[in-house]
Amino acid sequence: MNKTLFLLLSACLPSTVLAENSAIVPATRATPTNWVARHEGFLAEAKQGKFDVVFIGDSITDGWRKRGLEVWNKYYAPRQALNLGIGGDRTQHVLWRIEHGELDGLQPKAVVLMIGTNNTGKEKDRSARNSTAEVIEGVTAVVKKIRTKLPQSKLLLLAIFPRGTVDAPQRAQIKEINTAIAKLDDGKMIKFLDIGKVFLADDGSIPKTIMPDLLHPNAEGYQRWAEAMEPTLAAMLK
Repeated sequence: MNKTLFLLLSACLPSTVLAENSAIVPATRATPTNWVARHEGFLAEAKQGKFDVVFIGDSITDGWRKRGLEVWNKYYAPRQALNLGIGGDRTQHVLWRIEHGELDGLQPKAVVLMIGTNNTGKEKDRSARNSTAEVIEGVTAVVKKIRTKLPQSKLLLLAIFPRGTVDAPQRAQIKEINTAIAKLDDGKMIKFLDIGKVFLADDGSIPKTIMPDLLHPNAEGYQRWAEAMEPTLAAMLK
């Protein structure tokens, strides 16, 4: 095929045919055994009671079970909260989990979502995971999926937390993503909230006393998260 013909054909094809955005295609993890077991555990847990708050996300949300447990027990356990966070998840994995029943039968007053940090940056082979535009599309797809599944529940969409050093490429990428997804706030059922500043020092750096690895909060970090989110979440739960 000559170059001219290729370009003409390319112009006629949907972009998804040329290069599909992995961030919006529901998928299991590369090594899904334990991951699927956790998903099935969530399905069983969801049937055990009524939950007023549902948290959805990756390892940062998953961390409420360990480093953030004391804070969780203070703020969220009394509210019958359900944690659907799995470490390492990306937008496509959350989409798969939702499509396979994790929100079925639930009627929470509010859902707390933070996802997308694992779609940024590079793979082990140094290839890019997803572009900024692709991550934005992925987060948007998750938001739409949650709203479809739970039309009566309010959604608190958290900005992706800052990570890495001040000049790290992912820091800049995350800032762009947050600026875009902030527009998903509709003033009614979807509320966007950026609390990233509570994890930063005056110079923009992340103190290791809050995030030892510059990504995952420790107990102090989870306390700051809860305190910063509380006024907004409390209002959504009324």
